[in-house]
Amino acid sequence: MRSLVLRSTRFQLPRLWLGAVLSLLLAACATTAGFSHSLQLQAGGKLAVLPFVNATEVPQAEVRVQAIAVALLHEKGLQQVLVYPQPASANPLEAPAAATPRQALDWARRHGAAYALSGTVTEWRYKTGVDSEPAVGLTLQIADVATGQVVWSAAGARAGWGYQALAAVGQAQLADLLRGVHVVRAPAKAPAKP
Repeated sequence: MRSLVLRSTRFQLPRLWLGAVLSLLLAACATTAGFSHSLQLQAGGKLAVLPFVNATEVPQAEVRVQAIAVALLHEKGLQQVLVYPQPASANPLEAPAAATPRQALDWARRHGAAYALSGTVTEWRYKTGVDSEPAVGLTLQIADVATGQVVWSAAGARAGWGYQALAAVGQAQLADLLRGVHVVRAPAKAPAKP
């Protein structure tokens, strides 16, 4: 009987170690993402993507995040995504003059957008150290263009593994944040009866 107890203990110990190691590995890739509530947008409606704020030391991080956001919005089914035009700079390390939120909302109104997406890049870098893990932090807001009132917001951060690309980690974080935005297709109209 004692032999049976020893054998079962030997098989349980590796399983416990395996569980502990897997838990540590999953914790190493930390993610937080939260949004205020769900928001439904019409697939045929216009959504303006306004300039993002770069609160990092990485030049043009906001441009990268904005480009990924536009691609993800198209992927969700939004047919008319308008991007606020920003003047190109001759020097990539020099940021162009930023539009004020009021100027950006006025632009969205003039172009017939119902909603406008904006955000802040709070972190976009590779951490220093042995593995140099990618780390991103983002906030997003969608405002009703007519009133300027924020109707949806989300914030989150993510750290990846040392072998992952920063853009891939950023795209995954943006996709998680945008889960709170649902695109609704208008029902097909029935053919008119003669």
